[in-house]
Amino acid sequence: MTTLEIAVVGSGPAGIYTAEALIKQTAALAPPGTVHVDVLDRLPTPYGLVRYGVAPDHPSIRSIADYLRGVLEHPSVRFLGGLHLGDDVTREDLLGSYDAVVYATGAMRDRRMGIPGEDLPGSYAATDFVNWYCGHPDSDAGAFTLDAESVAVVGVGNVAVDVARILVKDPAGLRATDIPQSVLEALIASKVREVHVIGRRGPAQAKFTTKELRELGGLRDVDIVVHPAETDLDAFDPTGQSAQLPASDRRVRGNLAAITDWAGRAPAGADRRLTLRFWLRPVKIEGTQRVTGLTAERTRLGERGELTGTGELETIPAQLVFRSVGYQSVPLAGVPFDERSATVPNSDGRVLGPDGTPQPGEYVAGWLKRGPTGVVGTNKSDAAATVRSLLSDLAVAGSGAAPRRSRTPFADLLGTRGLRPVSYADWLRVERAEAELGGTLGRGARVKIGDRDAIEALCRPAVD
Repeated sequence: MTTLEIAVVGSGPAGIYTAEALIKQTAALAPPGTVHVDVLDRLPTPYGLVRYGVAPDHPSIRSIADYLRGVLEHPSVRFLGGLHLGDDVTREDLLGSYDAVVYATGAMRDRRMGIPGEDLPGSYAATDFVNWYCGHPDSDAGAFTLDAESVAVVGVGNVAVDVARILVKDPAGLRATDIPQSVLEALIASKVREVHVIGRRGPAQAKFTTKELRELGGLRDVDIVVHPAETDLDAFDPTGQSAQLPASDRRVRGNLAAITDWAGRAPAGADRRLTLRFWLRPVKIEGTQRVTGLTAERTRLGERGELTGTGELETIPAQLVFRSVGYQSVPLAGVPFDERSATVPNSDGRVLGPDGTPQPGEYVAGWLKRGPTGVVGTNKSDAAATVRSLLSDLAVAGSGAAPRRSRTPFADLLGTRGLRPVSYADWLRVERAEAELGGTLGRGARVKIGDRDAIEALCRPAVD
């Protein structure tokens, strides 16, 4: 039987789950089929947000990488790192080399708030900070010196909570993690003493999970402060919807229990303070040469449940502002893209052209397909659905063989351009070096290497 050749662009959870679904679903056909999957990534390192988007003090979530590793080590899967779609290879190259292509590059860009002062020095996207403390190769190790005493984090999702926690946490609690050594040293030298986490709506509408929220209460030498008036579910919501949410949503009940408990406590005089604020909408980042504060307007819900400003303003002193108000995918060269939804137009994972019809051989999975919703595991079922569409279109389910067309072997194409992708074996040299660094520094199982040149030198040594 002919083996299907599939390219998956993106080696994060969505991409690797797609590779797994291709293997499992093809093998389950009657008669069983075979598939070879090339997983491409612009970075020389795999795992996407599992490696570069999960806080270092969350090892249970990061352990998902162990599962994904098993997929990349499957004999039917090949990792091709350091290949950038649009620069090194084109969409047409992939379509000319594979039976089908699945785009799964995630959501890499923060949404902007669209307020004055947003581009001042000291104003950042939350993912800039996340990339830094996770050792992303795109991030400069010296990007943050943390000489601010007060920081504002706009957003009430899990990423905002992660950023706030890392800022106020005793760095000693990060020593045994894989956080880069340069980042650990910057956190030890940090002057941050207060972090304000700010939400436009109330605590009942906050997006963080209860487990993430309660972690804040366990931080050593950190006061958690909540304004009691902002926890009143009826004070800013005349519709009564906020008060009804806890009855139907277990997560909301858990969040409110923690927030209400903190609101009833007096600060104990801890070295650092984390303040949760609600019903505040940022309207301006203050400062001339750099950030000096964040001005926010008090909000409430209107009679029809719409968010509205009251005209009451408050300026929170802050020398750093991080926005965490949502994430967007970025367009891929030559691939259809809906700027409004920041996704690839699709029907059941089939990429749709400008006329709304499926484009042969092109598919999409993950956040690029549906937007930044769900948890890491959501990508598994999402990828499986896309693969069902792909295999159906290739007529494998009905005939046991895919329709073939003339293809250029991808390895030949790379060879003619002098491109040598990073292999999985190359990547393992980075893993071994990180383990050795952890031992040398006496810090734990490994310490992440974030410097791109160092990673490239390990992946592509001058003499193999």
